[in-house]
Amino acid sequence: MGIRARLWPGLSARSVALEVLLALGSLGFVAIGAATPEAGLVPDPALVAGSLVLAGVLVVLRRRAPLVPYAASVVLAVLSTAVTGALLITAYAVGRYVGRWPARAVAAVAGLVAVSRPWAVDGGDEAITSTAGAALVVLLPGALGAWARTRAQLLEALRERAERAETERELLAREAVIGERTRIAREMHDVVGHRVSLMVLQAGAIEVAAADRERVEQLAAHVQEAGRRALEELRSMVGVLRADDGVPLAPQPGLESVPALVEQGRAAGMDVELRSPPDGDVDPAVGRAAYRIVQEALTNAAKHAPGAAVCVELARQQEELVVRIVNGPGREPAAGAPSGGYGLVGLAERVRTLDGRLAAGPRLDGGFAVEAVLPS
Repeated sequence: MGIRARLWPGLSARSVALEVLLALGSLGFVAIGAATPEAGLVPDPALVAGSLVLAGVLVVLRRRAPLVPYAASVVLAVLSTAVTGALLITAYAVGRYVGRWPARAVAAVAGLVAVSRPWAVDGGDEAITSTAGAALVVLLPGALGAWARTRAQLLEALRERAERAETERELLAREAVIGERTRIAREMHDVVGHRVSLMVLQAGAIEVAAADRERVEQLAAHVQEAGRRALEELRSMVGVLRADDGVPLAPQPGLESVPALVEQGRAAGMDVELRSPPDGDVDPAVGRAAYRIVQEALTNAAKHAPGAAVCVELARQQEELVVRIVNGPGREPAAGAPSGGYGLVGLAERVRTLDGRLAAGPRLDGGFAVEAVLPS
């Protein structure tokens, strides 16, 4: 460990050099005062040497305990003006490093009295001159120190504010990334999960109908078609994620696509009834949400209640669009299609973003019901 690290921990080499220069300057003031009879310093070699050492030590210690070297400088100033240099530096240190205003005020008054020496002047112009000189020696450095302290505090506050703003920006960016990942995962689930579930359902039907060659061929064709559409929709989504600005994107399915979705379920062997398709336009976001709700409900019915009758109902109630899907108990063993349990969670999030309401749960007859109310 070097000398600088032991004597001035936490200070840079530049700060240490400044400390040394200030100490040398204070020593120079004392040396000049010792050679000047008017300074009031008794020309005793021991006293001069002691004042030299004390002045240097006071300047070096001004950061750690600024009031102590300042008080010592004031006492020395009463004896001699030769320590004016140390008093200038320690008065600045009081303003710079002491945060309590009462302590600063007491220090300023004590310094003014010590330097002006009212007991040693005859009054009149001499008293005014002495007081003005004392103000320059004590008050001006103290005021500069207080200004430097305020400026440092302001810079520190600005730095902390900038750090907080940067942290907030990082948090917002992270939340945006998480939100985008959630949105993509939800879309992937909605787009691909339905097709894959139908493929699993149809593959299970092929195994049951293995003896009926015509039925097997029909189901295999449905599986192939569902797989092809799943790939197309997956590629379309990847294309949307990679698309540059200005590239036209394929329209997302909406309320008008629900009848086609029901037909796809029927083609896969589901017993699906569509009731009361609403007339008129709805907000595109609402239409997309209604489509995804029907899609997820049909997917769940195919996976968990194979062979069950499913009723899809779309109706308007005043300014709201009601989407209701009800299925009875399954008539066949459920296919072993994996389920992550995120479908209904994703639907709830989608409906909530539209200020709608979603209710889903089992029925007394063993079936399941999903009902969403969306502002149209």
